[in-house]
Amino acid sequence: MRIRVFQTASAVAAAAALFGAAPAFADEVAFNVGVTSDYVFRGISQTDKDPAIQGGVDFSTDSGWYGGAWASNVDFGDSTDAEVDIYGGYTTEAGGFALDFGAIAYSYVGSPDGVSYDTFELKAAASRAFGPATLGAAVYWSPDSWGADGTQTYYEFNAAYTVTDKIEISGAIGRQTFDGDDDYTTWNVGGTYALTDKLGIDVRYHDTNISGLDERVNVSLVFGF
Repeated sequence: MRIRVFQTASAVAAAAALFGAAPAFADEVAFNVGVTSDYVFRGISQTDKDPAIQGGVDFSTDSGWYGGAWASNVDFGDSTDAEVDIYGGYTTEAGGFALDFGAIAYSYVGSPDGVSYDTFELKAAASRAFGPATLGAAVYWSPDSWGADGTQTYYEFNAAYTVTDKIEISGAIGRQTFDGDDDYTTWNVGGTYALTDKLGIDVRYHDTNISGLDERVNVSLVFGF
């Protein structure tokens, strides 16, 4: 089974938070370009532990609606060359919580004949800031599992702490479930440092409880503009 990181605590998300890119309540378009030593999605490498070049565009409105697109090279050991994601949703606030409801469509370039990894997920997330700390939770649901039969759901709890205006530490623990017996738990922890107001570096440790799957540390450099 191919297990496919719109990671809540990904390097791109952490860098965007430091740069202030794509604010949720302002009419704005923001771009990001990055390179990572290993594209890890929910604890599993999407590039066979090799580097990836990634980039995306995000737009947001003062009414809370947002959307965007993001792409990366991938290596699944077949002819698949790249992943392209299209996403959108709505953000609002209630009772001191930031709420995010959206959908993500994942598509893959160069998939072998007769194989379709394409899928989409529905997302619901909530977070709340406590001074320099932010705690959050999210759930992603899909009617299929990247080409496999049955639904899949991903649950995540995440946290971030702003140390200074340049340094943020963050982490997440998640549970990936399928219609079957391939469920697993994954977690990550790391830190992001803003080298400039547009350039950030993220160093992150990833692991899972999947037997035989090695833990890994990846380093990502992201430029937002």
